Amino acid sequence: MSRLVLTILITLFSAGALMAQPREPDWSQLEDETLRHFRALLQFDTSDPPGRERPAADYLKHVLEDEGIAVEMFALDDERPNVVARLKGSGAKEPLLIMAHTDVVNVDPDKWTFPPFSATLDGGYVYARGTVDDKDNVAASLMVMLELKRRGVELDRDVIFLAESGEEGNTTYGIEFMVNNHLPKIQAEFCLAEGGSVTRVGGRVEYASVQTVEKIPYAVELVATGVAGHGSRPLQTNSVVHLSKAVAAVADWRTPVRLNETTSMYFERLATISSPEAAERYRNVLDPDRVSESVEYFLEHEPRHASMLTSSLSPNIIDAGYRINIIPSDANATVDFRALPDEDIPAFLNEIRRVVDDPAVEVKLGKRNTRPAGEARLDTDAFRAIEAGIDEHYGVITLPTMSTGATDMAYLRDKGIQCYGIGPATDVEDGPKGFGAHSDQERILVSELHRFVRFKWDVVTELAAAK
Repeated sequence: MSRLVLTILITLFSAGALMAQPREPDWSQLEDETLRHFRALLQFDTSDPPGRERPAADYLKHVLEDEGIAVEMFALDDERPNVVARLKGSGAKEPLLIMAHTDVVNVDPDKWTFPPFSATLDGGYVYARGTVDDKDNVAASLMVMLELKRRGVELDRDVIFLAESGEEGNTTYGIEFMVNNHLPKIQAEFCLAEGGSVTRVGGRVEYASVQTVEKIPYAVELVATGVAGHGSRPLQTNSVVHLSKAVAAVADWRTPVRLNETTSMYFERLATISSPEAAERYRNVLDPDRVSESVEYFLEHEPRHASMLTSSLSPNIIDAGYRINIIPSDANATVDFRALPDEDIPAFLNEIRRVVDDPAVEVKLGKRNTRPAGEARLDTDAFRAIEAGIDEHYGVITLPTMSTGATDMAYLRDKGIQCYGIGPATDVEDGPKGFGAHSDQERILVSELHRFVRFKWDVVTELAAAK
């Protein structure tokens, strides 16, 4: 083969390889557009309750359709639609779902320095309800979809964008409606959603959390019954007394410690970036003979870590009595029960009954919008892509995390979709200062919003772009 022919073949091969790679957007040119869409979404009051996501949904539909992206809307209530946009791939791989919710929690406007739906820019931050829960994910997903379309990126798998309603107040209108009635529209191999974060301390990024599993919420009712009577003649059957002892017993009970794949890796990796004293506590979690020492420390100093190790019980509501001079015949307490994903619920309730040890107190499940159990694996292409993206954009370790709260990913994991919660970088100091999610001064650094968009683009293209 002549040198000329060889040179031509190498040139053609190299050109083909370059054409197969998605062209990197000029993010500096897109920052103004990203911020414009983000602020527009924040300025819609989508408080839930009552749930009024329609304006945000209409905005997304308009922007996506203007770029030639197919959009469908599905709604149980016409004012609370879910937006589904899809970019078709070759079908070589199963779809990728990127999901975010358009509703936000309620506000007390009088407590806000800036109006909560003004999307005020100040000192490099955007202030508004929803800046970090969850319109940051909405805006980032929107920009990824727009750029995939504009650049004509060839895809091995469909990329589906779901902007859902109802996450904060009533999943009946959002993820439950979509899963129960329109699952084929969002069925995917992998899902990226909220639930993770990148943690900054003193302005410096320390680590990133990726949510791969979550605890399951239940309500436990403690119902004490006794004899009603005159308050001037104390009775041993006083229902308030029996309930008080039951509540104290439940609160003092050290529930069994149990690890899973996520929490084992979480504490193992967290130890590698911690001080020697903290690292020892985190490593002790993996030692059955010493884990109780760590739990006692966590209960006082790191309650989130304590909750990650056990099925937790927090008595939060007590209802008893109606007059000072009447001994009530019944008294009730509601306990926030956050179960480990593999918890045997009937057996656990029996253990509570054993701990309470009082025939005058009934222990039962109360009404609550619970969720199914499920865990995303750590040995998938999706987790590897997320970890690589975190290393590239943030340069820190990735901690797979079990959320002690609840997200809509649980409903998708129940259908076999491997779901991973991600999020932008926020300052650990913001929460105590009142600048975090659900706070009265919710905010995000504009620079971190832009970094999150670039990170999300890299993860999506790594998973979905044709190789």
